[in-house]
Amino acid sequence: MTSTREGAVSPIVPQPSAWRITYAEIATLAQVRRPVPTTWSRRHPDFPAPVAHEEGRPLFDARAVVDWLTTTGRGNADARHLRAELALYTLAAWRTPALSASVLVGALTALICLRRQLDVPLLGQSWDSVLTQADELDPEDTYMSAELKAVPQSDRLGPELAALADELTEAAYTPAEAFDWVLEARRRLGSHDLAADEPGPAVVRALAALSGVDTLDEGSVVATPHARAGDLLAALHARAAEDSGHTYLAADPDPVRARLVRRRMLVRGVNEFDLGVTEGEDLPVDDWGYPHLLVSVLPYEPGETRSPQVVLEQVQALTDYLDEGSTAVVLGPADVLVSPFPRHSEADRLRRSFLRDGLLKAAVSLPDGAFPYRPGYRTALWVLARTSAEHRTGLVLLADYSAQPLTDTVLDVLAEDIAIWRAAPWRDDRRHEPRHAVIVPAKDLDDRPGAAFTTQHRPPMARYTQGVIERPVRISALEQRLTELHEQAQQRADLRTALSTQAVLRPDDQPVRRTTVRRLLDDRRLRRRPGHRFADEHLTTDGHYMVLTPDEVLGIARPGGRRIDRGVLLTGYEHALFTEPGDIVVTTSPRFGAYVDEAGLSLVAAPARILRVHPDADPPVLPRVLAALLRAASADYARTSGAVRASRGIEDLLIPDLSRREAERFDAVLAEIETRAHLLREQSAALDDLGRITAAGIADGTLTLQNLPGTDD
Repeated sequence: MTSTREGAVSPIVPQPSAWRITYAEIATLAQVRRPVPTTWSRRHPDFPAPVAHEEGRPLFDARAVVDWLTTTGRGNADARHLRAELALYTLAAWRTPALSASVLVGALTALICLRRQLDVPLLGQSWDSVLTQADELDPEDTYMSAELKAVPQSDRLGPELAALADELTEAAYTPAEAFDWVLEARRRLGSHDLAADEPGPAVVRALAALSGVDTLDEGSVVATPHARAGDLLAALHARAAEDSGHTYLAADPDPVRARLVRRRMLVRGVNEFDLGVTEGEDLPVDDWGYPHLLVSVLPYEPGETRSPQVVLEQVQALTDYLDEGSTAVVLGPADVLVSPFPRHSEADRLRRSFLRDGLLKAAVSLPDGAFPYRPGYRTALWVLARTSAEHRTGLVLLADYSAQPLTDTVLDVLAEDIAIWRAAPWRDDRRHEPRHAVIVPAKDLDDRPGAAFTTQHRPPMARYTQGVIERPVRISALEQRLTELHEQAQQRADLRTALSTQAVLRPDDQPVRRTTVRRLLDDRRLRRRPGHRFADEHLTTDGHYMVLTPDEVLGIARPGGRRIDRGVLLTGYEHALFTEPGDIVVTTSPRFGAYVDEAGLSLVAAPARILRVHPDADPPVLPRVLAALLRAASADYARTSGAVRASRGIEDLLIPDLSRREAERFDAVLAEIETRAHLLREQSAALDDLGRITAAGIADGTLTLQNLPGTDD
């Protein structure tokens, strides 16, 4: 960690061994794939040398690695990310039996908060001076003093922790960012009580984005019941307009968490007279007024003991805080908020009451994985708003994102749909059709007791999307393609005749010579070229150049399905090599495969690599022949279960070294087989596409079929 952005490394290291990281951790730090750091250490003499070995693994000094990455600019992580990651390693090094994770997190966050309020470094001050200043700022001990007094061996550890707080603050852009770094480390530190029931960072950001906090009038009241560690309240503050002057309210039954929330908001620059945090279930609305926006994550309850009635009563209690024009966003269990209920049960009647009162504006099934510590916990969210009778539209937006991946892109789409739905306000806007959602009359749901609050049909506008409209045209084009392939097979005389390879047993007096790929390389009849490592996000379906991965080589995927844009290639992969016509692309992971690139001008993704035939080789090496012989030879040396690799590498596979005449005959046979196989693959691919597109149209109700010839009316 640096004491300034460009300054020297701080000497504050509690245990040198704790700073040692492996190749895998270096890859994570630099945001590259695992083999890349190994390559760096081999190719670059200035790469830090290992400082120790543990069970055969080299260990590196984390500070030296960060300095090297920052100086050379290698890797995909920017300097800020490197500083943040190193800060997390710092915190992990401080955890000891004498200094528990909870005490460490409490003390460091208190020190960062103190530094933010004093606006001066703590380094060089005695611990008694630090405690005195904390008592002056927090005379009633509501957020800071107790955490500092809990530090063990305070005469020694206290000043060191104060210096570490200074170091973290200097490395970050703001004290608030340093504070967040400490909380990001809570999982690594083992402070599970602060992390177990928190949604993931992406979900927290999405809740803040779709809440509409950035559209509130100045001086509004924003509240988060069940605040926990304050992740959601901090995200709402970050999302709000700068200098908005909002008042922030929070409540949590745990006094430790309530104190943490106070520190977290104070370090973000919220004034004490704009902050109300209570220890308990109820928000301090009597002192601060009712919230204009309320965002809440309901406490987790195991499915075995979860009562739908109790959960819905919690939501009902939250709506009591809503005045006319106020909004609430509530995240809770999907089996209560959106799943079917027994007809006319108590929970069913209570849930439908939110429709009759006009409170429920949107019900959204979220992707799995919203809670990192609860991977099996499926969640949903409700958007509620209290509107006057004359302004109620009687409409509800139902969205189902449960089958979507939990990514920022998906959550951004959800936030955009909710923002437009709220701005309408709560009316169907024909200029924007929501994705994965339908807008339905609330009465339709209320009239179906027990019905799920999920999309039962595709949105009406979905049938007018370009993909749906083009389906009949695509089906017709595939049918025409199949007709052309059939006619092509009929017109070619060589395809109408039976295939005969004229294969016979080799005479005993004509033994075949043997060779290996290694020998072909040594004799310069063959050349080897490496594949390149491409980031998954840079591979698309519509780029300029085809990328051959092991999936294409093994026949798992069709060649051409992965491509890369020319601009991305030139700016990020200037060392990547193109194939030439006749290159053999081989891979051994997850098993052996060989593919002959007839056209060339493709890119090869590692671990696949290129074997390139030398054009002047004598006797010649024919690509199709070599690929077929390698496939046959590899079958006897496949990787067995539990083995790390195959018993023989590609270079050591023993293959026949055919004469020119015999190789040309074999090549002609392989060419004939490939011609017929290519035609069959084309027909099979067209049939697969035809079946898939037709089934998709029938499944979503946008296609119907007329009578086929020979069928009954």
